[in-house]
Amino acid sequence: MKPVDQAPVTNSITIVTTDAEKKEFIRFPYHHYQDEPFWVPPLLMEQKKLLSTKKNPFFNNAEMALFLAEHNGEPAGRIAAIIDHRYNEYHNEKTGFFGFFDVIDNQGTADLLFRIAEEWLRERGMNEVMGPANPGMMDEIGILVEGFEKYPTILMPYHKRYYDKILQQGGYEKAMDLFTYLVTQDSVDRERANRAVEIVKRRLPDIRIRPINLKKIGEEIKIIRSIFNAAWKDNWGFIPLSEEEFNSLAAHLKTIVDPNFAHVAEINGEAVGFSVALPDYNQILRDMDGKLFPFGFLKILLRKKKIDKIRTALMGVKPEHQGKGIDVLLHREAIENGLKQGMYSSEVGWILENNVQMIRVAERIGGELDKVYRMYRKKL
Repeated sequence: MKPVDQAPVTNSITIVTTDAEKKEFIRFPYHHYQDEPFWVPPLLMEQKKLLSTKKNPFFNNAEMALFLAEHNGEPAGRIAAIIDHRYNEYHNEKTGFFGFFDVIDNQGTADLLFRIAEEWLRERGMNEVMGPANPGMMDEIGILVEGFEKYPTILMPYHKRYYDKILQQGGYEKAMDLFTYLVTQDSVDRERANRAVEIVKRRLPDIRIRPINLKKIGEEIKIIRSIFNAAWKDNWGFIPLSEEEFNSLAAHLKTIVDPNFAHVAEINGEAVGFSVALPDYNQILRDMDGKLFPFGFLKILLRKKKIDKIRTALMGVKPEHQGKGIDVLLHREAIENGLKQGMYSSEVGWILENNVQMIRVAERIGGELDKVYRMYRKKL
């Protein structure tokens, strides 16, 4: 019997240069994840802004190239190659990033995406690649490696189970794991948290926790930026956020921040810490297919009061006041207010795996390890 000839498997790469190709780049995940029950489609309009070199202030000091892959003539993956000049100046490195990575379960296709992004970075003088960062370290980062049967919370990614395998086989190794902890009405240790609050208030009798004033958001953002840049300066992957980046973040968050879950800690009137927890709007976005109009906006308005989860997305305490329990007070304030507002659970994170102090805080208030995200690196 004569064997049947098989058509050769082909992979190809397109450098994104046209509006149509950029649209395909943005839309790829919406098809790629359509059979994944726990993937939450992000708003298309937000993805467009994120990738816009004109509208996203991140690109005032960064450059990026986008690539699309095809496998046997069908869309099969995407990747971005990114150089964040401020990151390299701050860390005195020549590190490039990959981001917006999605691919079918095919190592050959993935390797081609890796190779084209790595070559682009190498040609521009980079000697290491790290990622994913979408596009910067203060955006969505990491690949989900634990917690696949749970919905991601707001501004957190979701991935297919095979990504870790594909990255490792592509020559990438773990750079850092990021943890999220889940606190629920059932797990929260309110008595322990209350005891901790009493101890902190005895040590710091002049401390006050107040809600963020949305009517003075410009002033509040200056306070938060100052504390954040001071508090995070020694953390892995950190770069100081510029005024433009924080203003852009403020404009985005202002529409979703609830003062019940966003606070500033003051001692004798001086701001020493802050915490911003966000209602989990992913609970609404799940069935909107990334579209705000014509009916998505109505869904948000009608379902907003049914959200029963918050996520502590940003937190910082000035270095000279760290280790005094102020972070416990901030967490406890958001959780207590959440319980009053009908919130069943709170996600704390992400937290760096080497941030022992914050992990202990999360565990003290009743948090249990919920998801693990991974950052990868590779020498070029």
